[in-house]
Amino acid sequence: MLIPRRPVCVLLSGLLLSVPGLRAAELNGTPSERLTNDIKYLSSDDLEGRGVGTEGLNKAAEFIKKSFAESGLKVDAVSGDAFQKFTMVTGAKLNEPNSLALTGPEGKQISFEIGKDATVCSFGGAGKFSGELVFAGYGINAQEANYNDFDGVDVKGKIVIVMRKNPQQDNPKNPFGGGRGVSRHADINAKVAACKAAGAAAVLFVNDPQSLANDAEKQFSGAQGEVVKAAKELVKHEADNEGFKAAKEKLTKALENFDKVGAKAHKGGDDALMPFGYAGNGKDDSIPALHITLAKCNEVLQATLKKSLADIQHEIDSSLKPQTKVLAGWSVAGQTSVERVRTEVKNVIGVLEGEGPHADETIVIGAHYDHVGRGGAGSLAPGSKEVHNGADDNASGSVSLLEVARRLGARKEKLPRRLVFIAFTAEESGLIGSAKYVEQPVIPLDKTIAMYNMDMVGRLTDNTLTIYGTGTSPTFKDDLTKLNGPREFKLTMKPEGFGPSDHSSFYSKKIPVLHFFTGTHNDYHRPSDDWDKINFEGMTRVVGLVEDMVTLTALTEKKPEYVSVPGSAQVGRSGNRPYFGTIPDFGKETKGYAISGAAPGSPAEKGGLKAGDAIIQLGTHKISDLDSFDLALRAYSAGQEIEVTVLREMKEVKLKVTLGAPR
Repeated sequence: MLIPRRPVCVLLSGLLLSVPGLRAAELNGTPSERLTNDIKYLSSDDLEGRGVGTEGLNKAAEFIKKSFAESGLKVDAVSGDAFQKFTMVTGAKLNEPNSLALTGPEGKQISFEIGKDATVCSFGGAGKFSGELVFAGYGINAQEANYNDFDGVDVKGKIVIVMRKNPQQDNPKNPFGGGRGVSRHADINAKVAACKAAGAAAVLFVNDPQSLANDAEKQFSGAQGEVVKAAKELVKHEADNEGFKAAKEKLTKALENFDKVGAKAHKGGDDALMPFGYAGNGKDDSIPALHITLAKCNEVLQATLKKSLADIQHEIDSSLKPQTKVLAGWSVAGQTSVERVRTEVKNVIGVLEGEGPHADETIVIGAHYDHVGRGGAGSLAPGSKEVHNGADDNASGSVSLLEVARRLGARKEKLPRRLVFIAFTAEESGLIGSAKYVEQPVIPLDKTIAMYNMDMVGRLTDNTLTIYGTGTSPTFKDDLTKLNGPREFKLTMKPEGFGPSDHSSFYSKKIPVLHFFTGTHNDYHRPSDDWDKINFEGMTRVVGLVEDMVTLTALTEKKPEYVSVPGSAQVGRSGNRPYFGTIPDFGKETKGYAISGAAPGSPAEKGGLKAGDAIIQLGTHKISDLDSFDLALRAYSAGQEIEVTVLREMKEVKLKVTLGAPR
């Protein structure tokens, strides 16, 4: 029987599930014991950090399916199975052939040995390319810095040489906003997007001399320090002393390293080429990209401009004026063979059917079960190859999902509405699993009345629990306050429905959402996020609150009413570019920049952009992905009205958007 919206008090004091007769059987062990056993397994080294593409992630999926089944959930909702399977790009593979050759005035030839003089970049596209050669500085178009390497030079159909980093990288107050070469514009993929937007056919990256010199200076200073340290150790010992031989050997090795580092420093630094796989997997429609040595680059520049790259970099950095030039008489021919590697992944779905007149209405309870594997781009421990076990992120949410399923599956009487439990995959790659579900829902979305999400609920500190989405339905805030009464959490309620987890995908479809979160910490996305740091008592209480919120929603006669809440919680890119307000859809492979929705009240929503659109042009700028969109947006100012072209159901639609002030 459905209960009216009020009162809620009957749900308190241990809540509906402690009322006699509501459970079919007692669950084995205590909640804390069950959560501990589950999280020990999901965050064990055997599961390889649950990285996309690992066997460990598949093991986790099987474990979750088994747990759903044991809790009494149906695990056959997806064509007779619990797995909603799909493929996604998880890597890039270098095939053959790959080549690069430059032809200069009077037939001068510069050939490149792939792997020695040049490397193919995984983030670039595949195919043959040829054309004139242009030196394009840093490959940056930065409206806010009044700097554009492509201004006044036509690079359409040409191959461009581009330096890494940004001008004045040693100046922390440089106009690019990043200091030390790490501004938004220094990003490799941003440079590719800028080159493509300018019409270049391919890009040849080269290490900038200043970075090489800086690195060499650091290494030289370090090697010098090791020599001094070893020498001081040696003089402590007499020639016939037992420790003399070991100290001498240490000094000898330090001197050898000092000579080696010094030789590299004399040559301007270690001109290492980017290994294949660096900076991501790119898209099929990317332009070809290679990384060439500084020596080969200087051959061309000296022959044509009578300058080295270091000379040109100094000119740019001193004047903040681009030095882009067509390298007269030079042409390029090459080919890259890059293949995107696609891997099958899966959401895990379990269903508890409802009973009664509202049994066809659905509440989704979700948590993502993937993590970042052994590190890489998603890690905050640079260079680490250790297993990132992700006990809090998000084994904690996954095991909480299993525990809520156990408790509700143990009810003697069915709830009046259907419950769909989903363990999402590939959240760390950009909410891909949840985006796939709302694109291809197992239960129609028009029958889905609410979505409750758990992501990082294992580190309750100072009894503070943050809940996002409390403004997405009028009753959520009051309901949570009353249900929290006996638990006495210090609730931080955030009204926004868009935020950095899987609930965003559902809110983009105008479904009320709640997202439960106990906060970040120093182990976030690091190998040290282990199970022994979990606050199991706190997590058990979070599970109880989620359980009761689900139960209340299922039992209340009136379904939650959707409310559009302006803004988003830490979604998208911020900074000094105008505000647009789109929510990226990283799971959709399409031409342009795909969006899963527009933030309520944003310029994008007011301009008519919708979930499922793919932006292919912004004003005069062609858009191929999020990076090119971000760069194009920086060419405009708040208050400007610009024409936006989107692909909507395979047709081009033109819209007008008035840009907002930066956020």
